[in-house]
Amino acid sequence: MIDEKPHELFKRDGNDLIVNQKISLAEAIGGTSVNIKTLYKRSLSVPVKNIVSPGYELVVANEGMPITKEPGHRGDLRIIFEVKFPTKLTPEQRAALKRALGG
Repeated sequence: MIDEKPHELFKRDGNDLIVNQKISLAEAIGGTSVNIKTLYKRSLSVPVKNIVSPGYELVVANEGMPITKEPGHRGDLRIIFEVKFPTKLTPEQRAALKRALGG
């Protein structure tokens, strides 16, 4: 039996690894790329092309834990997004957002 220690960044769900990622509202709407350092010290740059709503999950195949019964295969990396909303907007920013979003 193996005793797992909690990791500061990743949670495990079976063979999948879950990571929470904070992005700004501008990044959530306009797209971004998130950089994640894997458990194996590799840097992944993951493009986020869809509009991200709070709780949105992006799956990166084969970047999770090794699957012991299937050598050469891995689980997935699941990125769960937290969108940081601004706490204040100037009247000009508010008006520009309304124009841009058609409101």
